[in-house]
Amino acid sequence: MTDFTIILRSMARRMFSTVTTVVTVAVAVALMLTLLSMRHASEQAFQRGAGNMHMLVSAEDSPLLTVLNNVFYSGVPRRAMTWEQYEDLAFGRRMPWEFAIPTQLGDSHRGFPVMATTEEFFTKFQPHRDTQWQLAEGRFFEDSFEVVVGSTVARAAGIRIGDQFDITHGIEQSRGWFGREVEPGMEPHVHYGFPYTVVGILEPTGSAHDRAMFTDLESSWIIHAHDRRREGNPSIRTTTAADLIEEDRLITGVYLRVATRAGRGISAAQQQIYNTLRAEPTLTVADPHFEIGKLFAIVSDIDQIFLALAGVVLVSSGIAIMLALYNSMEMRRRQIAILRVLGCGRLRVFGLVLTESALIGLLGALAGVALCFVGVHVVAELMRARLGLVIEPTLEPIWTFVLVMSTILLAAVAGLVPAALAYRTPVVKNLRPL
Repeated sequence: MTDFTIILRSMARRMFSTVTTVVTVAVAVALMLTLLSMRHASEQAFQRGAGNMHMLVSAEDSPLLTVLNNVFYSGVPRRAMTWEQYEDLAFGRRMPWEFAIPTQLGDSHRGFPVMATTEEFFTKFQPHRDTQWQLAEGRFFEDSFEVVVGSTVARAAGIRIGDQFDITHGIEQSRGWFGREVEPGMEPHVHYGFPYTVVGILEPTGSAHDRAMFTDLESSWIIHAHDRRREGNPSIRTTTAADLIEEDRLITGVYLRVATRAGRGISAAQQQIYNTLRAEPTLTVADPHFEIGKLFAIVSDIDQIFLALAGVVLVSSGIAIMLALYNSMEMRRRQIAILRVLGCGRLRVFGLVLTESALIGLLGALAGVALCFVGVHVVAELMRARLGLVIEPTLEPIWTFVLVMSTILLAAVAGLVPAALAYRTPVVKNLRPL
């Protein structure tokens, strides 16, 4: 009978205790690996929304809020820019823009944000670097009151090409730059009389844009101008582009990209332009990729707490291994005494218990890796379904190897006390008749 056979039989006799301890170790390892693998993958997923823009300009209070509202649709922008400000930014400063795309947020349909913009949003802006917009069905908008919907919206709301609907002013429980707040329980304000027609459904991009809807700026200006005109004259039945005045032509953000050489992602003039725009007191300028990185730097502090908790769980699993083996020593003293009589030395007995402890750690670590592999894909699928974000988690080989080896070492250390107890087991005393 080999030492390995002795260890396996010992573990089999205590099957419930062994399995429970292995599961405890597996959960701790899986939790730690999941956190490590999701951190980098999540940041990459959020970077997709910023795409190939270099800067984002708005009238918001902070750069981070600018990015959250205008890229990730986390809320309704509270301040607006005039069309005159946009034209001065895009054309009046003689800056080398590759694109300067105006956007407007403030409306929604069935809880999904509606972004008003120009056709350049689909022809020049890329939701992810080197990734163009693709249509699953239909076409991009070409006229007023046409709308293109993201893949998540189409799936969740059951929207099809040719569907028509009226959009809602603002988003529930948010105060937008139009100055209207929708309180819980209040009837939301719907822009009746101006139905939008779905002309296109986008392919998934793996970004927050998948849960948005897109239309042209002029139609958005018209429906809000209609509200303005009816406040002074309720008998007004319709409004057209000819009725627009300067105060109707509002936007909430501008996607900017500086012209670059072919094959290059940045321009030498980018930092100088960024500094120039930051000096404007009425504008907030954000570098989306920097702000996303800063956001994840803040979130990483929370990650550290979760990693510490996972570490505590891992140490607790080591203690569980020690207790399981220690408690089993009382029942195994006779077995150990018989092994000693058959020629098994003290050091060999010590090694058997220590190896058993390390084997439990190895089994728990391997089970944890498998559990993590399943867990990260479940989390990624939930993120895709709920937020429209495509997260591609990967298990870094070096981190996986280090964690597995650390778990085995921890388990071996936890087995020192039971192994020492087995080492000191007296033979004569434990061979007496029961």
